[in-house]
Amino acid sequence: MAALAKGGRDNTLGFVLRLLGNVPFLFIGYRLYGVEEMGRFVPALVMIDIVALICALGEKRGLAQRLTQGAEDGEKSATNLVYDGMLASLVVAVPMVLLLFAFPVLMFPSGTNSEYDMWILAAIPAFALTEILLAAQACRYDIATTVRARALVEPWTKSIAAGVFFFIPAIGDGGLVLAFVASIYAAFLTALWSFLRTYGLPSGWRPRANYLSRMSLRSLPLVGADVIERGTRLLDLFLLGQFTSPKAVAIYFFAKEIASLPQKLKSSFEPILAPVITKNLKTGDLGTIAAQVRQVGFWIIAIQLGIALALTIPGEAVMGLGGPAIVGGTGALAFLLMAEVVASMAVVSESVLVYIAKKRNLAISLGIITLQAVLTVSLILLVRHFGFDEGFNAAGAAAALLLSLAVSSLVKAMLLKRLLGAPVGNLRLGLVWATGPAVLVGFAFTFAPEWVELLVGIPAIVCTYGYVIWHKGFGPEDRVLFRKNIGGVPEPEVAA
Repeated sequence: MAALAKGGRDNTLGFVLRLLGNVPFLFIGYRLYGVEEMGRFVPALVMIDIVALICALGEKRGLAQRLTQGAEDGEKSATNLVYDGMLASLVVAVPMVLLLFAFPVLMFPSGTNSEYDMWILAAIPAFALTEILLAAQACRYDIATTVRARALVEPWTKSIAAGVFFFIPAIGDGGLVLAFVASIYAAFLTALWSFLRTYGLPSGWRPRANYLSRMSLRSLPLVGADVIERGTRLLDLFLLGQFTSPKAVAIYFFAKEIASLPQKLKSSFEPILAPVITKNLKTGDLGTIAAQVRQVGFWIIAIQLGIALALTIPGEAVMGLGGPAIVGGTGALAFLLMAEVVASMAVVSESVLVYIAKKRNLAISLGIITLQAVLTVSLILLVRHFGFDEGFNAAGAAAALLLSLAVSSLVKAMLLKRLLGAPVGNLRLGLVWATGPAVLVGFAFTFAPEWVELLVGIPAIVCTYGYVIWHKGFGPEDRVLFRKNIGGVPEPEVAA
């Protein structure tokens, strides 16, 4: 539990920093490049994200299991196991890049912004390798590298580069894509530096086609789980790109980026959950796993709810940061923030299900993403039928996500409870006690000017919620998340 608290705390801080780094990019993108340009850029971003996850071969969680169990032949070192994963990822990345190069409409359904836009394909291999490198560091309980790469280097490189490239006439039109590619490679180099210091170069390593093929095949359930979990966050953007205008996509993307902090809080614990869970599975300690799921689930939903309230209540002022054309997405922002709160149980449950019920978890995830697709398209067509504007399209897609994630949390939690033979729920009465006062404080600030609402109202909501949840919802076992002197973190067991 100490390892979970330390890793989650470090990564949570990192994603706060990441949000701060993304805000300048949003401001630059929407204010300098324009809403339509951002709307054409976003579908490509979605496709790159999904393809890179496929190329990572599920190593975000699969690597922890391989390192814990040891190599198949009992001879490979931990370092060599990581290089196996990296090579397999590159082998998969090559045909995926060629496929998208041959069919660019998959990335740019509404057309491109410049001749430089196809350079976005260069981000795929670096994106996938970074996932593997950070997973390897997490197996050594090094979450600080993830914070540096994903929360500092990547977003700030993207924001600074987008601003600089805009004022260079030769590449100004392609500044969004070029800034994104630069940020991915900056994060990759950051992760690679730490990895080489920790693991070093391989010793006696050589590629083996048969072994890599078997490893890739065994990773398919994890790949499916990763892609579907991420796909539920990106399918709505993809479908909006196919059925609506670039403006609707841009409005929705802005709302999703603002909602990215509570979304990322769920994944804050993933890097450290994987090695901790695999260690307990190895010893058959199911009761401890259930306790960890309950604890981490409550930590996530408690922090998420506070942030969601702070961003939902002054929603119009928050969306106004992107300009008057974006304010129509306030309803979408509210639905997205609620969706991330209800999804917390699904994500924590899946962190265990991917190891003990891979096929059933994958089947449930497939059903959920199908449900989301049907709901999203249905609501988009309904909005089109009644002639509502782009803001309603965005709200419909967000509502579909909310409903789908609620079903996912319920089904996966019930399955995990049955398999572990112990409760795994993360809801407590203290959440209700903390929500009431926070809502009253936030509502009072909606009568103030927007700048007061943002600069004073949001901190006031967070402080009110935090004070009440600390005294009414958190017990001694919960407060360990906020302590630095929680004791030493044991070294993970890895293959010799």
